[in-house]
Amino acid sequence: MSKAQINELAGLGFIERGENIVFVGDPGTGKSGLAIGLLREALLSGYRGRFYNAQDLLDELYASLADRSSARLMKRLCRFDALCIDELGYLTLKPEQVNAFFKLMEERYWRKRSVIITTNLAYSAWYDLFQRKNLVDALLDRLTHRCITIRIEGPSLRAPSHGKGKADKQS
Repeated sequence: MSKAQINELAGLGFIERGENIVFVGDPGTGKSGLAIGLLREALLSGYRGRFYNAQDLLDELYASLADRSSARLMKRLCRFDALCIDELGYLTLKPEQVNAFFKLMEERYWRKRSVIITTNLAYSAWYDLFQRKNLVDALLDRLTHRCITIRIEGPSLRAPSHGKGKADKQS
């Protein structure tokens, strides 16, 4: 990951082109911060956007099946220029949630609406998460067709850095 690449993304051309961004990396490497920063920049520039924790989004999609509001929810979610989905990977999914997520990604693909996803999972691990090879093949085909994948490597930014931490200084 380079500063120049992040600055280019902050220019928001990816939204105009209907491209997706997927940040892949270990916990604590700054994926969520970068995704939220890009979404914030989009909002400040007049784009419509929404942030979701992945589990919350999938739970909302699932609940919409029960009260028959799925079509309304899908329409609302597809109106956003940018949809940020954080922490795709730490999930427990029902088959209906998997189907609804695929439908959302498919609708956003055809409407050329950007999605920003953070995940700790390489694309190959999505098969274990979603459990259906044909669906994951189709999902990844759409998601990665117009996509910038950024792999972030390095130590957790939450880990104590060199030297003593705050707790040690108070002793």
